Amino acid sequence: MALTTTEALWFLPFVLPICLYVCFTDLSEMRITNQAVIALAVVFLVVGLFVLPLPVYGMRLVQMVVVLLIGILLNAGGAVGAGDAKFAAAAAPFIAPGDLRLLMAIFAANLLAAFVTHRLVKYTPLRQLSPGWQSWDRGWKFPMGLSLGGTLAIYLLLGVFQNAVMR
Repeated sequence: MALTTTEALWFLPFVLPICLYVCFTDLSEMRITNQAVIALAVVFLVVGLFVLPLPVYGMRLVQMVVVLLIGILLNAGGAVGAGDAKFAAAAAPFIAPGDLRLLMAIFAANLLAAFVTHRLVKYTPLRQLSPGWQSWDRGWKFPMGLSLGGTLAIYLLLGVFQNAVMR
């Protein structure tokens, strides 16, 4: 992994609660709040300044802008929701560029697992544990924040435990 354990250790305590909140709000309300996106961006802006060398910090900010522009285009084309695009942009600077392939693998596996789990629960009595969630009644729409938040959390967790896992 290109993400260092130190980076992951510094980012994870601040990012994990935001990721869990995004998963919950997207499941329950089918939206990712602007407050969550802003909080995630602020965490990077503040913590990243202390954790990353200045040139790396600057490049990670460029990543955020590039992902935001791509997200705007995808949103305009109807491919992703606005909250999903904004969250992806706010999450982008936490990803070390050398880990893009790993991140895509984590996202693909997480998306598949989240989709299957959501659909299984949607059509079983387990749905009654959270009867008011909007994601149950949105037809084919899927709360992508569940996968996006989960992917960032898993990536940072792997960063923390990479020395134990990657041996």
